[in-house]
Amino acid sequence: MDTGSGVNPADGFLRISATGCPRVTGGIRTAFQASPNVRGALWMIAAAILFTINAAVVKQLGATGIDSFQTVFVRSVAGLLLPLPFFLWQRGILGSRNIPMQVLQAVAGTTALLSHFYAWTRLPLTDVTTLLFTQALFVLVLAGIVLGEIVRWRRWLATICGFLGAILMVRPSFSHVNIDALFALFAAFCIALQVVLIAKLPQGEKQLTMLFYLGAIGTLITAAPGLHVWKTPTEMQTILLVCNGVLGVSNQACVFRAFRVGDTTYVAPFDYSKLIVAVLLGFIWFGEIPSMWTILGSIIIILSTLYISKREQG
Repeated sequence: MDTGSGVNPADGFLRISATGCPRVTGGIRTAFQASPNVRGALWMIAAAILFTINAAVVKQLGATGIDSFQTVFVRSVAGLLLPLPFFLWQRGILGSRNIPMQVLQAVAGTTALLSHFYAWTRLPLTDVTTLLFTQALFVLVLAGIVLGEIVRWRRWLATICGFLGAILMVRPSFSHVNIDALFALFAAFCIALQVVLIAKLPQGEKQLTMLFYLGAIGTLITAAPGLHVWKTPTEMQTILLVCNGVLGVSNQACVFRAFRVGDTTYVAPFDYSKLIVAVLLGFIWFGEIPSMWTILGSIIIILSTLYISKREQG
């Protein structure tokens, strides 16, 4: 359950906040131990770094001829097998009070993976990373429609501004639309849909149960197309495919940990550190330089989502 913005799928069901900040008794180690929010922020920054490195790995796999379906298939299998010891250790992990909703959130998550993995192979890292931040805007829209939440006019205005920023990056015209960018936006929509579906799950649903369904459903969905386009990987491609699986699971584990350790409203904004890492990795690894439209669209999208986040806190 990869994410690309300040609103993460974990935010839909992980709302355990820090209840006070213990007194610091001295020393850097003690400070980290004494501040749950600082630890949560560090976990979120770690997740952002892993997420962006994973994006670069996927982009490199695409450049070497590995199809996105094969990449997502390997990722889904890894997402199922790597946590397997935990699945076996905890009894009743397959049990759920709403299996259809679990399946739907897994389908949405897998569709998001396919969409933004494809976008990563076609667009600069900074562009895709920024467009994925629009999931916070989609969550606001879907929350009003699906969850029946009341959305005030200021949030609607911020949402419209955010989408205008996305349009600046997509730059549609009467003769041309950036289809690759639309895949990134569709991925953001699917992630937002997954967030809302997770929010509708009954209280008490286990995180491992959600991860299991995501890995299992993702493997089922991508098995046929993934094997159809399968290309026997070289030694380097095999290493990259393994890294893709490990980075994906590790990123999600860091996100879960971040929201468990720190307060959601404090931790979530640190997800924007992805953009800094994406700019650096894009330049160093692929020689990418963000365009003026990317920079302008990024500023508008980030300001809009930060405003919405601030209104949610209020």
